[in-house]
Amino acid sequence: MNIKIVNHSNHSLPEYATPLSAGMDLRANIAEPIILKSLERKLIPTGLFIELPEGYEAQIRPRSGLAIKKGITVLNSPGTIDADYRGEICIILVNLSSEDFVITDGERICQMIIAKHSQAKWIEVDELNETDRGAGGFGHTGKH
Repeated sequence: MNIKIVNHSNHSLPEYATPLSAGMDLRANIAEPIILKSLERKLIPTGLFIELPEGYEAQIRPRSGLAIKKGITVLNSPGTIDADYRGEICIILVNLSSEDFVITDGERICQMIIAKHSQAKWIEVDELNETDRGAGGFGHTGKH
């Protein structure tokens, strides 16, 4: 799939790290380091603008290494970039650790996955078909 991209960052285009990777790492595009204090959230620019085809979205997800090693995650995970959005891709990062985290220019801050999606059309009815599960949820099976 070909996707149009405008790169106003100081970095190369996002790329897949391995041949079977689902996500591409996005990098911070900042003039000076940003300190993310414990429990603080900030919007981090990437300098990237994309034009997705109709029926696709870009999902923004945390990087597992930053999450486990530093407690840094994407606050609205997964974030969604819609096909009609043309603004800069910016990432809402949050620091869930007890220590400050310094974001530097070019740091890999999240991953982006391109995914196909459908739009639903509601059909209002008076009742739904029955299933074995029914309305059970939130651990109703008792399995761990």
